[in-house]
Amino acid sequence: MTVNPQNNGSTPTPEELREQVEGTREELGQTVEALAAKADVKAQAQHKAAQVKNQVQDKAAQAVRLVQDKTPEPVREKAAQTKEQIAQAAAAVADKFQETAPDPVREKAYQAAESARGNRVLLIAGVAALAVLFLARRKRRGR
Repeated sequence: MTVNPQNNGSTPTPEELREQVEGTREELGQTVEALAAKADVKAQAQHKAAQVKNQVQDKAAQAVRLVQDKTPEPVREKAAQTKEQIAQAAAAVADKFQETAPDPVREKAYQAAESARGNRVLLIAGVAALAVLFLARRKRRGR
């Protein structure tokens, strides 16, 4: 916020003063915005939470890829068959549930299913981790 008269030592013109005031306002506005951003703890926490969530999702995706790469083909085929059987059984149960469950119970079940879909990466990572543990335990028993 320094004064820089452009006509070499003489008093600034009203136009120069207006330009200086406008520049000072702009600079002050930027400073206030920067301070407000630093003081907004909620926004900082949300930003940090989003960063951590992305890191966890990345790590979970890496874990899933690692498990898939390390899993033998026969195990993957059996898992795919089992997945299909579970999907068919789940569809049958869901149909029966839709026919017999009261409306409030169906609404709660729908909300739980939506929540599970929203956390699919974590769910897959958990299943992958269980598969790794299962395979490791099975390998130890074989020794």
